[in-house]
Amino acid sequence: MPAPQPPRPTRAELLAAVTRTVDDVIGPGLRVLFCGINPGLYTAWSGHHFAGPGNRFWPALHEGGFTDRRLRPDEERLLLPLGYGITNVVARATATAAELAPAEYVAGGAALARKVATHRPRLLAVLGMGAYRTAFARPKAGLGEQPERMGDTRLWVLPNPSGLNANYSRADLAALFRTLREASEAGG
Repeated sequence: MPAPQPPRPTRAELLAAVTRTVDDVIGPGLRVLFCGINPGLYTAWSGHHFAGPGNRFWPALHEGGFTDRRLRPDEERLLLPLGYGITNVVARATATAAELAPAEYVAGGAALARKVATHRPRLLAVLGMGAYRTAFARPKAGLGEQPERMGDTRLWVLPNPSGLNANYSRADLAALFRTLREASEAGG
C-alpha cells in the first residue's frame, strides 16, 4: 500500500507562509552544513527545508551518497547523527529568490559566518552560486571548492536544487553532490 500523500497547501496558506521561517538543522562538528538560499513559500508552510514538490535537494542528497535512502523533508533531523545540517543564507521566505535584495544576502552572509564560527562544520556548501557571490562579495566564484575558508571550514558552492533552476539536471546535481561527499570524507 503506497504511503499517504501529505496535504497540499491552499494558495492562501502559501501566501500566509511569507511570515514564517524554518528552524536550522544544525549542531557542532558537522561534516557538511548545507546552506540554501532562503525558504520558498512551500518550505515555509511545511516548516521543513527543501520541501517544495519540485525541489531536487533530497534526491540529490541520496543519489550523491549522503544518505542510504531518499529522506523526506520532515525527516531532516535524521541528518544530524550522520554529520550533516541545513541552514539558509536568508531566513525570509519568498516565492522566488529573485525577491531578495542584495543587502539581505550580505546580512545573511554575516549571520552565516557567525553560525559557522559557532558550530565549526568541516564544510559549508552554499546551494546557489548567485547567493554565494552576493553574500560574500565573490563575483567570480564558480562551482566546487572555493579558495577561501571561514576559519577552518572549507567552502563549496553547488547549484540551487530548486526545480526552478533548469540549468542542472537531477543527474548533474547528484554528481556534484557526490563530489562534495567524497571531499567531506577525504578531510583536508
